[in-house]
Amino acid sequence: MEDSEKQKILRERARKLAIEGKNEDTGNVKFEIVEFMLSGERYGMESTYIREVYPLGDFTPIPCTPSFVLGVINIRGQVLSIIDIGTFFDLPRQGVTDLNMVIVLSSGTLEFGILADDILGVRMVAVQDIQESLPTLTGIRAEYLKGVTNDRITVLDARKILAGTKLIVHQEVTL
Repeated sequence: MEDSEKQKILRERARKLAIEGKNEDTGNVKFEIVEFMLSGERYGMESTYIREVYPLGDFTPIPCTPSFVLGVINIRGQVLSIIDIGTFFDLPRQGVTDLNMVIVLSSGTLEFGILADDILGVRMVAVQDIQESLPTLTGIRAEYLKGVTNDRITVLDARKILAGTKLIVHQEVTL
């Protein structure tokens, strides 16, 4: 095949791809979430803010911290705080077992783990399928809510959780 024929074929392919790109539905934007269980409810969080998922294993409780701070865990030499997001959201808790998982959130400047009862998997969610407001959610949980999908997965806003100051514990204890 000659170079001019190859060029003609490539130009024709490029033209067709350009036409198909114009016809695509721009409202069908999707993003990936990690779906997990928390107090019998399904939650999701955008995977771009999740560094990894790790089994809870051994953790060290930290005295004189708010009830939502479960403790710290050593993950491959890095000590991370574990936040019981269920307690933070005032959800009924069943207790901590060795089956719990830690979802490590990372923003580049801040990293910590949140406690999940179980990891259900990873899935794609279309932006237009998320309802932004849910009248039954109020208070602190609504503040960190991205929305609810059509199949009732509560999608938390990981960016707001990482940027929020309510999860950061900065207090001194006098003895």
